[in-house]
Amino acid sequence: MTEADPNDPVAVALELERLRGTLEAGFARVDGSLALLVQRSDQTDRQLADHEARLDELERARWPIASIAALTAGAGALVALWELASR
Repeated sequence: MTEADPNDPVAVALELERLRGTLEAGFARVDGSLALLVQRSDQTDRQLADHEARLDELERARWPIASIAALTAGAGALVALWELASR
């Protein structure tokens, strides 16, 4: 490749056109990458919302430990009273 004369308007115009093409290609690549990132972000948001809904459902369906302890204590008290009454 030979050096172009910086004062030659045709050479300057060609270099500017080449630079423009390079910039357009770079911007197209960046736009594509950004679109992919937005798509992945949307998928992640949907998946996170799904997991939160499933976790909320599991939390509503579980029995709290305190309730189980109270039921066990109540059952134990009933068994003790039944044994005392049956003597």
